[in-house]
Amino acid sequence: MIDWHIVCDFDGTITRTDVIDSILQRFADPSWEAIEEEWLTGNIGSRECLSRQLALVKATPTELLDFFDSIEIDQDFPDFVDHVIGLGASLEVVSDGIEQGIARILARNYVSLLPILANRLRQVDHDSWRIDFPYANDACRAAAGNCKCKSTPKAKRVLVIGDGQSDMCVASTADFVFAKDRLAEHCERNGIAFARFDSFAQLPAMLALLPNANAANATSFNTETQELFHHV
Repeated sequence: MIDWHIVCDFDGTITRTDVIDSILQRFADPSWEAIEEEWLTGNIGSRECLSRQLALVKATPTELLDFFDSIEIDQDFPDFVDHVIGLGASLEVVSDGIEQGIARILARNYVSLLPILANRLRQVDHDSWRIDFPYANDACRAAAGNCKCKSTPKAKRVLVIGDGQSDMCVASTADFVFAKDRLAEHCERNGIAFARFDSFAQLPAMLALLPNANAANATSFNTETQELFHHV
């Protein structure tokens, strides 16, 4: 048994592409890119960014469902889920993306019954949408649509798996991080304990290197473990 609670991002982590960006590229007015730049430079939070961007989308429900069905995931993610659940860890998909899309994409890939904490798309008329934020937090340091820090239980050690800006805040409070792309660069710059990965196929072996919560060294990573991860 391992006592990890895993907070796993979706867009760009479980999927190969950012689903929100792909929706915007396909269905939104090009002005969404200027809004994205405001978010990337820190002038606005993701909640404001997503609200303004999704208001630019013109797509029918059928078009969105067909789009979701075209999204591919890391083919090793389902086996990783089975592996960590079998070890006794808990895992939630925590995303600043769209709950309905995440649920449909995961179900199509035979991953079901996982808790999904994400924003929700609401239909305004036949091809217009708005986005709701059931997991927002006015005190969120990142002004995120989904405050990922709220999903971290105090009774367990927290492992974050992610790739980008929406994961940076929760990564700073996690016990360990499996990261790629911009999140890996952020962790390296800020001295956050992490290991880089490219595929979920790598993660069972990497997870086995982490100290067991029931072991005597559970409260900190020993020198040998840190050195192993340094070379991952």
